Amino acid sequence: MKNHFVLFDLDGTITDSSLGIINSIQYALNKMGLEENDNDRLRSYVGPSLKQTFLSNYFPEGDAYLQAIKYYREYYAEQGIFENKLYEGIEDVLETVHNAGGKIALATAKPTYFAKIILKYFGIYDVFDTVVGSHLEGTRSSKNEIIFEVLDQLGLPQSDSIFMIGDREYDIFGGQHHNLKTIGVEYGYGPKGELLNAKPDYLVNSTKEILSCF
Repeated sequence: MKNHFVLFDLDGTITDSSLGIINSIQYALNKMGLEENDNDRLRSYVGPSLKQTFLSNYFPEGDAYLQAIKYYREYYAEQGIFENKLYEGIEDVLETVHNAGGKIALATAKPTYFAKIILKYFGIYDVFDTVVGSHLEGTRSSKNEIIFEVLDQLGLPQSDSIFMIGDREYDIFGGQHHNLKTIGVEYGYGPKGELLNAKPDYLVNSTKEILSCF
């Protein structure tokens, strides 16, 4: 794995962050005078950008979605960020790639600021060569942009051993857009069949299966 470059999504791939994200979304919607108790629907919002979630599903007109994002972060920054846990076995995956000399990057739609706090909270920040997320003001929120920035920070490597790993179709499509090999993790938050339809190079059902793809 010495010449491998491995890009990981965060939510639904490295961490099970659904509780904190769902609670933050519900808090924001309640502050905006709305209520959402459909757990399946709420779970589907783990992964996409907040702009996409609020703009597409609740506030399609005007700038109301911006206020919803502010309320979301009001709860998330204090409490939701820590309603979170690592998936079993993911530390072993990261350490194996790192110890073998591979490059590891984070490519997440979550703001970089919060992503770094989470990685440090779980004690895994030091295995990452670069960490790229969205900007707090809402820009650079698409996976295509995020992955490009990761590759740029890694020196635009010319390699056929660059992988994008994630649990949602956005991760797979983003990797495919940049001609990366893609690994879909079925243990995350994607609705049934979503990853299969996205046609990743590999599909895995557990963290330890990830290593078999390299």
